[in-house]
Amino acid sequence: MTSQKQAWRIEGEYFESCNCRILCPCLLLGAPPTEGHCDVVLAFHITKGNYGRVDLSDLNAVQALTTPGVMTGGNGTMAVYLNDRATAMQRTALDEIFSGRAGGPPALFAPLVSTQLPTKSAPITFACEGNSRKVSIANITDIAIEGIAGAGKQVVWLENVGHPYSTRLAVARGTASQYRDHNLVFENSGRNGHFSRIEWSNA
Repeated sequence: MTSQKQAWRIEGEYFESCNCRILCPCLLLGAPPTEGHCDVVLAFHITKGNYGRVDLSDLNAVQALTTPGVMTGGNGTMAVYLNDRATAMQRTALDEIFSGRAGGPPALFAPLVSTQLPTKSAPITFACEGNSRKVSIANITDIAIEGIAGAGKQVVWLENVGHPYSTRLAVARGTASQYRDHNLVFENSGRNGHFSRIEWSNA
């Protein structure tokens, strides 16, 4: 049986789509979000990972988070979605990690969340190709982001940023970004996005 005290480690891909104009001012300046509040969907694909002896490789997860003002001001509401093809033990492990209860980077969001909505198991499709990222959960969310090119038509990257999930983020735009569940509705098409490789643990 899994426990929140288990050591865990995951490697894979992460991306997000939020409601700020590009770039998100809270990321660089600690300033208020451009719309006065935060609506963000964050998607994860685990290429390799484990929670104790539970293998988490090739599984997906999604977080949806909204805060009424600056994210660090808290009082946020979060929903978590886990692959429906995961076993019961894998779902328990993923829920511990992505709810923030098991430590590591997701735990940095925990103090910002006052309402944790019930975790749902759902069919999640995650695609990563070149500078594009996509995630879909039927009847809940469809998000696609594309990296923004700079010099030499290469994607612009931010280094040494104060983000809980990665200190190196690609600058991206949501080419399509909708979320609707738990009486929450986000429409972030054309707005800010980021993606990055992740290597996380609770060590």
